Amino acid sequence: MTLTTTAFPDGGQIPARYTQAGEQISPALVWTNVPPNTMSFVLHMHDPEVARNRTTEDQVHWLVWNIPGTATGLPEGVPQGAELKDGSRQISASGPVYRGPGAPATGPMHHYTFEIFALDTKLDVQPASDAFETRTAVMKALQGHILGKAVYMGLFRRPQ
Repeated sequence: MTLTTTAFPDGGQIPARYTQAGEQISPALVWTNVPPNTMSFVLHMHDPEVARNRTTEDQVHWLVWNIPGTATGLPEGVPQGAELKDGSRQISASGPVYRGPGAPATGPMHHYTFEIFALDTKLDVQPASDAFETRTAVMKALQGHILGKAVYMGLFRRPQ
């Protein structure tokens, strides 16, 4: 599988438009070379530089699960809401919405990682009130069902 966006190059700087320093809208994402028999996708955007509550857990910027297996991407500006029109669900540390990058200006660039998983099933996971609990449940549920995976990464830190 391959995950791409025209919003910024893989490994490049994420434009302010997609961050907490700008409009905070989600970038358009496209995936290709999908494995046969894919029933659904999970998109996981996270910031591995954050050590949440002094643990190994990082920041959940966006988790979208049960994206239909026929989907080839997500449009720019996915609307807020726990359930999307296609039946997929979303959550982040900010609620049922995309949470753009927000690394502080005083620190290093953070590596925002987008991961797409192709699954052989839909997941029977209801969102918890906490994004981290939901992510744990989704990641547990997808074990043994991953047909393919792709990763895309962007860098960001707030302007000085």
